[in-house]
Amino acid sequence: MDYRGILDIIKPDTDEINQIEKISSKLIKSINKICREENLNAEAVQVGSVAKKTFLKGKSDIDIFISFPLSTDMNVLKEKGLEIAYKINDEYNGECDEHYASHPYLTCIIEGYEIDFVPCYKIDDAKDMKSAVDRTILHTRYIKSHIKEEQIDEILLLKRFMDCVGVYGSEFKVGGFAGYLCEILILKYGNFENLIDEVSNWRYGTVIDLEEYGTSELFNDPLIAIDPTDKNRNVGAALRSDKMEEFINACRNFRKSENKLDFFYPLKKENISKKSILKNFNDIGGKTYIVEFEIPEVPADTLYPQLRKTEESLSEKLEEEDFKVFKSGYWTNEKDKGVLIFNMDVYKLNNIKIHYGPKIWVKQACENFKKANGPNCYCLNEFLVVNKEREFKNATDYIEYIFKRENISHIKIGKNLKETAIKTFKIYLLENYLKTLNKEDSNGFLDYLDDFLHPSQHTRR
Repeated sequence: MDYRGILDIIKPDTDEINQIEKISSKLIKSINKICREENLNAEAVQVGSVAKKTFLKGKSDIDIFISFPLSTDMNVLKEKGLEIAYKINDEYNGECDEHYASHPYLTCIIEGYEIDFVPCYKIDDAKDMKSAVDRTILHTRYIKSHIKEEQIDEILLLKRFMDCVGVYGSEFKVGGFAGYLCEILILKYGNFENLIDEVSNWRYGTVIDLEEYGTSELFNDPLIAIDPTDKNRNVGAALRSDKMEEFINACRNFRKSENKLDFFYPLKKENISKKSILKNFNDIGGKTYIVEFEIPEVPADTLYPQLRKTEESLSEKLEEEDFKVFKSGYWTNEKDKGVLIFNMDVYKLNNIKIHYGPKIWVKQACENFKKANGPNCYCLNEFLVVNKEREFKNATDYIEYIFKRENISHIKIGKNLKETAIKTFKIYLLENYLKTLNKEDSNGFLDYLDDFLHPSQHTRR
């Protein structure tokens, strides 16, 4: 199949490559100069997709690692690494934010490019690793030494395909395929089309082991891709099962499609409006509740898992109270608000519930049950039971109960969300909540709701 038209869109042109090489070279020289002037045994190394030439057009985030010898004290590495990064940012009049992974690093905007300056240890073997970022240099070195020139285009096609079907990116928000994993897949299968054919037959626990280390039994993940630079690491560990499933389905749909090139463009959605979204929810039936609260200033990869944990736990507790959740989810604008959404099959209950006791055959237990619950006990399908008035007859009553400080421990709530959720939570019906949204949040939330209503729609064309 001819992909030249797609590659014209997604492959960086000569001007973009030259500009990236120019600024990267300047920054690396400046860092190395500072290291020499301060008698630091450290050097700058370019890593990541830019260094490997596997980045998509217009997505040229630059990663420059400041590597220190293994003998360097960790506190010195952190302090001096950040100090150098700040000096470079000031020298080039950049704007920067400090972030934290396994240790602090600096993200700067310099001459229009986003650049990460990351302190690390210089290692030649994964067994010498002192922090999680150290292996990145090994990854870059491995891919550059094993990839064929023509396979760069295949990697770009794969990344674009994954992006358009909604499975590209290992950050928690997506839970999909990391760039390094994409490169490993092309090394394994040779080219994009071979990969599509093979993925169509993947099963849970598929193993990819380029170096034949034979360590796959160490892992129990949907996809096991042994890191060719570290036999004890699964590159696919962050890949969620649902994203692997969606990728398999997308590959199968691609093979059967008469319009394969459509998969390399974002899904064309009909005009999404509040009216159309509400109609779709009304067609499902039930009630849809929104729980909104303010969010703390934490990184996205900290925020998303905590929102998911909270949503899943509250959904379980609603079910335990006999409310039936058809589907639930979570959303955030990543600025100031988090949202839990519960589409309810059963949101209102009758006044009485059946409280089950022991089986009728267990005499002493039945006597104890009668003593505790009074004379109105009766038999039902082998059990001794009694009718009791429900404490919570409406889902909103239970949610309001849960978010009180004295009751919040009944659910597993993200530790950073607890205080803000208790202090700021509000409950809405969906139709009322949509009226409160500003235009910016409305667009993002409506797009989320469209995906909520039409799961995996990105995998079809």
